[in-house]
Amino acid sequence: MMIEFTPEQVAARITNLLTENESRALEFKRVSGQMVSKALIAISAFANSDGGILVLGLADQKPETGKARLYGIEENAEAVDDLIRKLRTHITPVIEAIRFLRWPCILRDGKLGHLVLVQISKSDKVHSVVDNGTWQRMDASNRQMSAPEVTELSYQRGVRSAENDLLPIDFTLLQTHTWLSFLSARGLKTGTFTEQLERIALAVREEGKMLPTRAAVLLFAEEPGSLLAAYGSRADIRLMIYDGKQAIPGATPNLRKTPKTIRGPLIEQIDGAVKMVLDELAQGLTLASSGFKAKHSYPERVVKEAIVNAVIHRDYRLNRDIFIRIFDDRIEIESPGVFPGAITPANISRLGSKARNPLIAQNMREFPLPPNIDAGEGVKMMFAEMAQAMLYPPQYRQNTEVAVESVTLILLNAERPTMWDEVSHWIDSHGEIANADLCKIAKVDTLSASRMLKAWVEQSVLVPLPDRGKRNMAYSKPTQPEELGLLSEANDNNLDS
Repeated sequence: MMIEFTPEQVAARITNLLTENESRALEFKRVSGQMVSKALIAISAFANSDGGILVLGLADQKPETGKARLYGIEENAEAVDDLIRKLRTHITPVIEAIRFLRWPCILRDGKLGHLVLVQISKSDKVHSVVDNGTWQRMDASNRQMSAPEVTELSYQRGVRSAENDLLPIDFTLLQTHTWLSFLSARGLKTGTFTEQLERIALAVREEGKMLPTRAAVLLFAEEPGSLLAAYGSRADIRLMIYDGKQAIPGATPNLRKTPKTIRGPLIEQIDGAVKMVLDELAQGLTLASSGFKAKHSYPERVVKEAIVNAVIHRDYRLNRDIFIRIFDDRIEIESPGVFPGAITPANISRLGSKARNPLIAQNMREFPLPPNIDAGEGVKMMFAEMAQAMLYPPQYRQNTEVAVESVTLILLNAERPTMWDEVSHWIDSHGEIANADLCKIAKVDTLSASRMLKAWVEQSVLVPLPDRGKRNMAYSKPTQPEELGLLSEANDNNLDS
């Protein structure tokens, strides 16, 4: 579908667009004869990465600059039509989350023409161009992926899951009291132990031999972490309690208590971790700097859901435990693996979680006392509960520049001032906020606004924008919704109007 806009609506956006460089999220193309094949590669690469925008009708910045780059799709309108047709036939599987924006503009020759922006969201699948491989987006180009890289991306996206891996582990190690508890609730009454596991997809026959899945080991073995260590992965939870607001490395780290490792089948890990954390939070804490006795005020339901999500949605291929870190001002829950599917830190509050390990999630619900699994609504509940408690919303960080990729959820133990809601709305509408904007919103002086902004930066709910001097400094949220950036403008935020 093409969405039409008047020149008045997009003039400011065109001006901004001409100042942008190609990047991981942006690519320009004239609609020449070779455009279609290259555009298919770019679109699939964006979908396989973090999404992006392909601008058709705009030349690269070199050798031309400024308005001389505006060739428009009129240069070869048939090629654009051909691209739209081939998006349904030449990329497999079909990419569903594509949006076309048609922007009128004055072309380089002074005539009225159009650019077409193809907005591609991060996909929950892995896409290939028919007869032309699988691609990913780099900093400002596209690169064809190798077969191992495609496999790795399939695991990351949740297209494949380590829970289905077959492991040569003795079935007798899975016939535990946890299995018996599950069996009585599940109602499996006939067949041998291995036949019962096979019936619920927790065991598979391969080359004439029955083998348990990794999910079966995680669900029923007394020490799944120890068993899986031999296969290069881990499955335990580590609880760390710190003095202060930061972890201080060194010979004498600032740990308040000896770290604890929570082991056992997943259902027991969840129960044990929830109990330990809630018991710790109930004790409150004495702030080291002042001796003041404070308390943690997170809703209990939020803490439980956060731990459940970390256990159920982690990537069990990875050689790293879940870490729960309790500081004076927050809880951090770090789960190995990046977000599965199309989930990002920016959209998780709207989309909720995606089951990376559906086999584990489904069978976890069959225990006599299942954990709090809200069928995809748990994350939305967490945001609602934190708001109702007048606390800052849950913050998600995706840690990709580390040896083992992970996602960290941060729950701040700080009451959210009413003003934050207005600031948050302003940033959602404008993309950023400066000191002068806050002065106007909060009706405070420059010094007071500076103190408020500094406090929000220290709490990590705001980040200073890069490449800004002190005089024109502005701030944004750590991650912004996909619709912001090129597709937003301060005085006109509704693209569909």
